[in-house]
Amino acid sequence: MKKLRQLPLRQLERHLTRYLQPNPASPPLYKTSFSNRPKLKSNPICTRGYSTTAISASDLLFGQPVHETHPHLLAPAELTPGITAQEYHERRAALCQSLPPDSAVLLPAATLKYRSGAVFYPFRQESNFFYLTGFSEPDSLAVLRRTGDELGDYTFHLYCRPKDPKAEQWSGPWSGVDAARDVWNADEAGDIGRAENLLADALKGVERIFTDAELTKYGTPTKFGNLVRAAAGNTSTLPLKSHINVLRAVKSPAEIANMRHAGRESGRALTEAMRQPWKSEKELAAFLDYQYQVSGLDGQAYIPVVAGGSKALLIHYVLNNGTLNDSEFVLVDAGGEYGTYITDITRTWPVSGKFSPPQKDLYNAVLRAQRSSVSLCRASANVTLDKLHQITENALRDQLQQLGFDVSGDALGVLFPHHVGHYVGLDVHDVPGYPRNVVLKEGHCVTVEPGVYVPDDERWPKAFRGLGIRIEDSVCVGGENPLVLTTEAVKEVDDIEALRS
Repeated sequence: MKKLRQLPLRQLERHLTRYLQPNPASPPLYKTSFSNRPKLKSNPICTRGYSTTAISASDLLFGQPVHETHPHLLAPAELTPGITAQEYHERRAALCQSLPPDSAVLLPAATLKYRSGAVFYPFRQESNFFYLTGFSEPDSLAVLRRTGDELGDYTFHLYCRPKDPKAEQWSGPWSGVDAARDVWNADEAGDIGRAENLLADALKGVERIFTDAELTKYGTPTKFGNLVRAAAGNTSTLPLKSHINVLRAVKSPAEIANMRHAGRESGRALTEAMRQPWKSEKELAAFLDYQYQVSGLDGQAYIPVVAGGSKALLIHYVLNNGTLNDSEFVLVDAGGEYGTYITDITRTWPVSGKFSPPQKDLYNAVLRAQRSSVSLCRASANVTLDKLHQITENALRDQLQQLGFDVSGDALGVLFPHHVGHYVGLDVHDVPGYPRNVVLKEGHCVTVEPGVYVPDDERWPKAFRGLGIRIEDSVCVGGENPLVLTTEAVKEVDDIEALRS
C-alpha cells in the first residue's frame, strides 16, 4: 500500500493580510511568523506568495484556540487538544478510500442553538464534522472528494465565514477563509455565502454523495437539501453513517490518551466528592462541575445524574434539586470531557460515608458483576457488547438469588432494565447506529455499567426496597487486558469508607 503523505502545516501569511485589511484587492502588507510549526513534506498545490513585514501570530484572533495563540492548551502541530493536523488528514484519507470512486462527502457544521430569545447555548460542533476537520465554528460546510485509488487521494474543501471585523466586534472572533486553508489545511476554501456556486464546482463529475444531513423534512426539502439539489442536480445521495462509524468506533492512541485524561481527572473529582458530606444534590453537582474546570478539563460531558435515595431508581434523573439524607445512597452519573472526548462514570455511595449491612450486600453484588464484565473487555475474550450484557445479567441473577431475590420470570428486566454498556468517544453514546453485536477489538471504547434498581413493593426483599445502585466505568478494549479509563474513581467498599475515616 502506498504510504500516506504527510500533511503540510501551512503558514498564515494570507490570513493575516485579510484579517487586518478586509479589502482583498489591497496589496499584502504583513507576514506571520510560524517558526515553531514543524516543517513537514511540502505540497505543491499550496504554494503561495509571501509578504514582507513580520508580526507575531500570537497577536491574531481565531474562532478557536490554535497553538500560536494558546500554547498552554495546544502543542505544536495540534489542531485540537491531543489531535494533530496529520491525524485529521489521515482520518479524511481513510474515509475517502473506503468510499466508491467518484464519491464525495458533505458535512454541514452544527448550528448555534438558542435557549430563549437572544440567549444561546455554548456552541458544540457536529461530531462527524469535528472528527474529520477539527474546525469548531458554525456556518461552515466541509466537502471531501475522492480523487483516486491511493490512500490520500482526496481533496478537502472548507467553506466558512470570511473575516468581518464589524460583526466580530459584537460576536467575537472567527477564523476566516484564509485560516481554513492555512491552519485547517483545506485544499480549497471559500465564503460560505457563495456555497451554491462553490459546491457546484466541487461536485462536478461526482456520481454519489454521502451525507447524514437532513435533506427533507416532513416531505419538504430543507435549506441544505435545496443547496445540494441546486449544486448537484439529481446526483444520488447515500447515508454516510455506516462508513464513518467504522472509523470512529476504533480509537487512535491520541484519542485514547484524551479519554484517559478526561477519565483520570473526572475520577479524581468523584473520589474527592466522596470524601465530603453533602446536604443537597445541587451542591454535589456544582462541586463536580467546578472540579472539572479547575483540573483542566473542558467542563462536564453531559448533564449529571445526582440522585439521592429512591430517586436513583429513575435512570436519567437530572433535576438534581433534592436533599440528601445520611441513611440513604446517592447515585452520581457524571463525567468531564477533554478535547471534546468524554468520559462516563457512575458511582453510588452512602451519604453518611458508611454502608449499612443491606447497602453493602447489594452494592457488592453489583460490584462483583461489574468487575467480572470489565475483565472481559479485551480482544482475546472475543465478546460483543450484547454478549457482555448476557454475561452481566447472568452474574447479577446469581448474586441477587443469593440475597434472597426471586429472579424468576421478568425479574431481571425489572431490576436491571438497561443495557450493560455503550460505545464512548466524542459522544456519550458514541457512533449512533454502530451495532452492539460487533466483536470488541483493540481500540473500542465502551462503558460497563450494571445496575440494580429495587422498586418499593412486596415482590422484593424488604431490606433492599427503594435502593438504586449503578457502578460504571469507561473502558478501552486492549489485546489481552482492558484499560480502565476511570480507575481513579474508587469503588471498593473499604476504599469508599476509608475516605471519611
